[in-house]
Amino acid sequence: MKLISCNSNRPLADNIAAYLDIRLTNAEVKTFKDREVFVKVNENVRGQDVYVIQSTSAPANDHLMELLITIDALVRASARRITAVIPYYGYSRQDRKTDGRTPISAKLVANLISTAGADRVVTVDLHAAQIQGFFDKPTDNLFAQPEMAEDILKKYGSKDLMIISPDVGGVVRARALAKRLEVDLAIVDKRREKAGESEVMNIIGDVEGRKCILIDDMTDSGGTLINAADALLKKGAKEVAAYVTHGVLSNGASANIDKSQLKELVITDTIQASESVTKARKIRTISLAPLIGEAIRRIANDESISKMFD
Repeated sequence: MKLISCNSNRPLADNIAAYLDIRLTNAEVKTFKDREVFVKVNENVRGQDVYVIQSTSAPANDHLMELLITIDALVRASARRITAVIPYYGYSRQDRKTDGRTPISAKLVANLISTAGADRVVTVDLHAAQIQGFFDKPTDNLFAQPEMAEDILKKYGSKDLMIISPDVGGVVRARALAKRLEVDLAIVDKRREKAGESEVMNIIGDVEGRKCILIDDMTDSGGTLINAADALLKKGAKEVAAYVTHGVLSNGASANIDKSQLKELVITDTIQASESVTKARKIRTISLAPLIGEAIRRIANDESISKMFD
């Protein structure tokens, strides 16, 4: 087995390698002065089972090209099997036509990864489940719920706990976590006027006196979580925290979270934290390196992935 890290999240790749007790393969992934990507693998990978670790986070286009060119380099180096490990799958929000003359970019990216030569894809908490079907290759969509559930019980306990979906679209994800924790579920009914802005309309469920945990797959501006926290507290919630898999957190989102009524925002390390995120008082990170590392180990040994989430 070989592990190769591109440049989007080297700390996560290092932690995955440590979990598997192997070292990262020596590879150069760099850019020329005109921003063209150059890749060179400095070890023999002929006949090897190779895993390329790369989130397609900001700058999304650069990191996507690094992934594609690394896969191409491995194909030309005669690797036996190439698995693209994409903890955060960029362009996932464009998973359907939302209006006339708009793209389905999540499908386009899936086609690019397959055409480059990936034999398998591993990702975490896709924005929409149907994206898994965009690939014609075996695709494993891992879930951060086990790690989140463990952290929630350790930090908040189960007494008076309630899991909250910040919108109707996230009900399935929130219900699964509520079932795992054996606690109640409530839903925030909101209306989104335009991208990046949301308006909370109603709370479906009795949250009075409850410790509320908002669950989502990603947060960008943080507006949805902040508005939901305000609405929950107005309805009598004791406190509100949020657990989100992918902390995109662009355009001053970290400062907005710090100024909000959220007790804390817990994210994972699928996206490497920026300086503003690491300095934020209310943002905490938990690692998914053991989860991803275990998935890689099971794939290499032809073991079940689904049993990880039973």
